[in-house]
Amino acid sequence: MKTINLLILDSNEEFLKELQTYFDGDEQFEVCGVSGNGNVGISLINQYKPDVILLNLVLSGIDGFGVMDYIRQNRPGSKVVVVSNFGDDRLVNSAISHGASYYFVKPVTAECIAQRICELVAPAAPSYNVLPEVRDKRRAASVDEKISNIFISIGIPPHIKGYQYLREGIKMAVENPAVINSVTKELYPAIGKKFATTASKVERAIRHAIEVAWNRGRVDAINAIFGVRVYIGSERPTNSEFIALVADKLILEDLI
Repeated sequence: MKTINLLILDSNEEFLKELQTYFDGDEQFEVCGVSGNGNVGISLINQYKPDVILLNLVLSGIDGFGVMDYIRQNRPGSKVVVVSNFGDDRLVNSAISHGASYYFVKPVTAECIAQRICELVAPAAPSYNVLPEVRDKRRAASVDEKISNIFISIGIPPHIKGYQYLREGIKMAVENPAVINSVTKELYPAIGKKFATTASKVERAIRHAIEVAWNRGRVDAINAIFGVRVYIGSERPTNSEFIALVADKLILEDLI
């Protein structure tokens, strides 16, 4: 992967320095500029034409929404990743509609942000003449990105434990659909082993993540994603049903 040209815009100086220090030390990235001011950010965008703009919605001068509007009109090829102090559904939906490719709610680590950025800009090149191990990495990144986009749409926030467990469970079901028939004996223990926790905690965290999505009332968005009216009102799927639905969607769309 080529070096990712990154612009960081955040009004919190301490967090801004933390991000800059991390990304300066990662050879996958080249930080072209940092600022807490939206007007300065737009000037830096024009000057450096970054691949990715990492921004907070709260900026001095022009705010994050104004910067995103400018990007959408003038730099549509740049990816926008929002890092915000606020997880309100309306803000998340508004950020997505303004062009954000991903939305983080603080606290979040620079390492996690870097991983998501790499997934967003992973090349969608043809797989012929590509080494199998490279093709497998690209495939995994594509699946990760699609799962993350689904979670954002239906309202599963990335800062809760169930987010990571649920994503891992879906990836397992994509690779081996039969595992969905043995969630208690195989899937939960395997996830628990990977994240150094117990199967029962995995089950509870996944159930909580699904409950959060349903409690946010995004049933229409959920039904839109799956293409049919799957659930109505407060009705929600079991852990295994939800994992199977998302895994089946990814398989049918030939994303693996």
